[in-house]
Amino acid sequence: MGLVPQDLIGINGVALLLLAFLLNAFGWLDKSSRVYIMLNLVGAALACFASLIINYLPFVVLEGTWAVVALAAFVKSFTDGANKPH
Repeated sequence: MGLVPQDLIGINGVALLLLAFLLNAFGWLDKSSRVYIMLNLVGAALACFASLIINYLPFVVLEGTWAVVALAAFVKSFTDGANKPH
């Protein structure tokens, strides 16, 4: 069984989400850092896109919501002034 494009997109998205989780869990990346937020944003967007390609609505909703929340957090990081770019 070979990987198709949607598999590769989804794997990369989930890998970014898991990387953000791992880095935060071990204290190497703060959850308020822009890097953490961007890992979540890009990872969720890729996973959402892969789910859309395979027409799996539950994960389109989950990952789409995750991406929108991460985007809002990213925008907020510039407006609250308390966030340092890492």
